[in-house]
Amino acid sequence: MSQLLRVQNFTVSSDGIAAGENQSFESPFGLDHGDLLAWAGATASWPNRTEPGGSRGLDDYFARDFAHNIGAEIMGRNKFGPQRGPWTDHEWLGWWGDEPPFHTPVFVMTHYERPSFTLGDTTFHFIGGDPATVLEQAKKAADGKDVRLGGGVTTVKEFLDTDLVDTLHVVVSPVTFGSGLRLWESPDELLDRFHLDVVPSPSGVTHHLFWRK
Repeated sequence: MSQLLRVQNFTVSSDGIAAGENQSFESPFGLDHGDLLAWAGATASWPNRTEPGGSRGLDDYFARDFAHNIGAEIMGRNKFGPQRGPWTDHEWLGWWGDEPPFHTPVFVMTHYERPSFTLGDTTFHFIGGDPATVLEQAKKAADGKDVRLGGGVTTVKEFLDTDLVDTLHVVVSPVTFGSGLRLWESPDELLDRFHLDVVPSPSGVTHHLFWRK
C-alpha cells in the first residue's frame, strides 16, 4: 500500500477558522483557542497530559490514533513558531519544550532555511520547495509509514490545493470566531474529491472524516 498524507485532529471553529492573524509568543494560535481544543485536552490520551485521568470514548480514540503508522510530519513555519522573515538567531526551538510530541522527523516549510536539530527523538528539518517536493522528502524519511500534515491552516490548504492530501480528520468545535484564517466556508467544498463521514461526539464537537475518492 502506498504511503498516505494524512491530516489528523485538525480543529476548526463552527465557522471554519483554525487560527487568528495575530500570532505571538503568548498566543500561538493568534486567538483565544482554549475552547477550540478543549475536546483534545480532556482526553486520557492527550500527549500533553501531566496528570492521570481524562475521558475515554470517541474523542480519546482519535487522540490515541494521532501517532499510529506515522513516520514523518510536515508543518508550516508558523506552526513551528511566530517568527517572520530571516532567522535572527537559532535559540527558538519550537513551542513544545525538550520532548516534542512528534517522535519522528519533522519537515518545517520555510523560505529561510536553518540547520536541523534534534530534541528527544524528534528531528526538525527546515526546507524550502513546493508541496510535492517537500512531501517526497518526508516520505523518504518516513521509511514506508504515512506522513502527517500537521498544519497550520495555510499549509493544509496549500496541500489541498495541489491535491496531495489522502485523508483528513477535521474536528469542528462549537465555538465561533468570526474572523481569522479559515479552512473552509463549508466542508462540502471538499466533496468533489473526497468521501465524507460526519460523526458527532458526546463532548459537543463533530468529527469530519474525509478520504480520497
